[in-house]
Amino acid sequence: MASRGRAEIVAHFPTTHQRVVDELGRRIVGGAWDPGHPLPVEDTLAAEIGVSRGLLREAVKALVAKGMLHVRPRTGTRVRPPEHWNHLDPDVLRWKQAEDATALLRDTGELRRIVEPEAARLAAERAGPDEVRALYEALAAMEAAAANPARSGYIEADIAFHRALLDAGGNRLLGSLGRAVGIALEHSFLLSTQTPGAVETSLPAHRAVVDAVAARDPATAAAAVMAIIEAAEHEIAQSPGLPSDAL
Repeated sequence: MASRGRAEIVAHFPTTHQRVVDELGRRIVGGAWDPGHPLPVEDTLAAEIGVSRGLLREAVKALVAKGMLHVRPRTGTRVRPPEHWNHLDPDVLRWKQAEDATALLRDTGELRRIVEPEAARLAAERAGPDEVRALYEALAAMEAAAANPARSGYIEADIAFHRALLDAGGNRLLGSLGRAVGIALEHSFLLSTQTPGAVETSLPAHRAVVDAVAARDPATAAAAVMAIIEAAEHEIAQSPGLPSDAL
């Protein structure tokens, strides 16, 4: 089969600190150091990356906060097993997307199936005028972007829609989850929207969700969201940007 293009999240690093965090994070996710094993000694690693020991230490602290490294006196800095990582951290999501895009797509799809239909049901039960308005505004932004030949801003509007849906039920944990998984949603939407016809069919499906929430119809809202998720899974499977290892 012919090779396919790959959708990839592009990151920009305005500071050296962020660049070093990214370099170490990518190496950890890529398996450069096995869990439980120490990183190279500080002087060696700092020289290899081309930064001072102070910058390296600050980067290590950032990765400790993400659950990826553990520092102990006399035993050095060691990689923690993946089950300890904060997998909702935007950087960790981005590194996973770069290293194992197929696994991230699978995890994102499973999370959406578990969370979004019940979030829609909750939104239909609890959403007030402001929450419904936010959903309609996000939908309008999607429609405006879809009408633009370049479709610039469509993915951002789509992400805003799903975040608004998670916010609409008034559960703050769901709202925080929506903000945390933005990178995962972006990766998924980058792929699904590459499939011909995906954007056109997506718009009425999203409108069905908002209309059901506005009508306080939980069952219809949940079913409408599940239809969006299932359509996205089909579109991703047909996407020219699908990772080659998922074919």
